[in-house]
Amino acid sequence: MSDLFAKREPDAPLAERMRPRTLDEVVGQQHLLGTGKPLRLAFEAGKPHSMILWGPPGVGKTTLARLMAQSFDAEFIAISAVLAGVKEIREAVARAEVVLQQSGRRTILFVDEVHRFNKSQQDAFLPFVEQGLITFIGATTENPSFEVNSALLSRAAVYVLQPLTATDLAGLVTRAIDNPLFLLKLSDTARDSLVAYADGDARRLLNMMEQVATAAAQSKQIEIDDDFIKQTLTQSLRRFDKGGDAFYDQISALHKSVRGSAPDAALYWLVRMLDGGADPLYLGRRLIRMAVEDIGLADARALRMALDACETYERLGSPEGELALAEATIYLAVAAKSNAAYVAYNRARELVSNDLSRPVPEHLRNAPTRLMKDLGYGREYRYAHDEAGAYAAGENYFPDDLPAPRLYEPTERGLEARISERLEALRELDRQVAVKRREGGGTY
Repeated sequence: MSDLFAKREPDAPLAERMRPRTLDEVVGQQHLLGTGKPLRLAFEAGKPHSMILWGPPGVGKTTLARLMAQSFDAEFIAISAVLAGVKEIREAVARAEVVLQQSGRRTILFVDEVHRFNKSQQDAFLPFVEQGLITFIGATTENPSFEVNSALLSRAAVYVLQPLTATDLAGLVTRAIDNPLFLLKLSDTARDSLVAYADGDARRLLNMMEQVATAAAQSKQIEIDDDFIKQTLTQSLRRFDKGGDAFYDQISALHKSVRGSAPDAALYWLVRMLDGGADPLYLGRRLIRMAVEDIGLADARALRMALDACETYERLGSPEGELALAEATIYLAVAAKSNAAYVAYNRARELVSNDLSRPVPEHLRNAPTRLMKDLGYGREYRYAHDEAGAYAAGENYFPDDLPAPRLYEPTERGLEARISERLEALRELDRQVAVKRREGGGTY
C-alpha cells in the first residue's frame, strides 16, 4: 500500500511522479494557458522567450519551465538560487555553449527562487540572454518589481501564476485516486479537508496524500474519513511567508479593512495572520499606526485602545492576549475615521523641508535673563489664560515673515466635528480683530 503508483522511480515523491507530461495535463492557470492566452500562444509559436514566473509555491512554475524545454526541444538546465552561486551560473553557461556547438540546440536555463540571487549574480545572466545563448526562466514567490534587477526584468516577460482553486485541487485528488494502484478510499469530507489544508498548493496536496497513505498502511486502514485526515496531518498553517509578499499583502488587507470600516473583514485578516504565525505584537504595532493615521482625533480613544491591546498581550501572551488585539481591531474598524492629523503632519514636514530657517518672533521667545528682557524677548506676549475665553484673539504664533499656513483641516466626523466648530469660532475672533486693526483700532 505504500506504493501509490507503479512508476519507474518508486522512491520519487508523489508530487514528482504526478508532474504533468503535457501542457493539457497542467492543472489551473487558465488565464495563461487557455485558448488564446499568453503562455499557450508562446507554446504554440514554438519560439521561446525569457520570462519570470511569479506565484506562490506549488502552482506549476517548475512544471511549465520543463514543458517549455520539452516543447521547444531545448536543453533544460535547472539551478536553485538557494544553493547556487556565480560558479554554478558559469557552469550552466559553459554547458549551454557545448550543447549549442554539438547539436545546435538552444538551452532553457531555469532559476528557481531567483529572488535569492543578489544583484551581481543576476547581472551575470544578462550578456548570455542578450546573445541568445540561453533562454532565461526565473521562478519567484516574491514580487519581481522589488526582487529582480531592472536590467534583467526588462529582458523578460512576467507571468503571474495564481493559487490553485478548490476545484483545481479536487480534480488533482480525483486524478490521483483514480489510479488502480491507489488503494485508499476517501470520503467526500476527507477530500474537502485535504483540499482545504493544501491552501492552493498542488505540491502540498500530493505530499499530504502520500503522508495519509503511509499512515493508512501502518494502521491497515483503507477507508479514510475526515477524522483520520485530521489525526494524521499535523497542524497545517496557511500560506504565510514572514517578510514576503504574502505577509505584506495581508497587512495591507488588514489596514485597508480597518480604514474602510469593515470590522468583519478586518477581524478575518487579523486571524489569518495570527494563524499564519505572524508576531502578535507586530500586528499590535500596526494597529497603533492605524489608530494614529486613519482615526486620529476623530476618536482619540482609538490610540489608547490599540496601546492597551499591546500591553494586554504582553501580560497574557497567546492565546488569551490575542483577544485584546481582536477587540482593538474591531473598535478601530467601527470608529469614526479621519486622516486630518496625518495629512497635517505631512504638510508641515513639506513646508519645513522647503522653507528657510526663520527666527522665532521676539514676543514668543523666553526671557530668563535680564539681557534677554532688555533685547525685547517676550515683550508684548499675551498670556492666553488672561484673555477672554483663554484665547488671545489675533495673536500670531508663526515667524513674522511667514504667511500663516493652514495645515490641519479637521473633518466633520466624530470628535473632529466639535474640533472643527471650535477652530472656526476662534478664527472668527481672529477675523474680527484683523478688521478692527485695519480700521485703526490698534492692537487688541
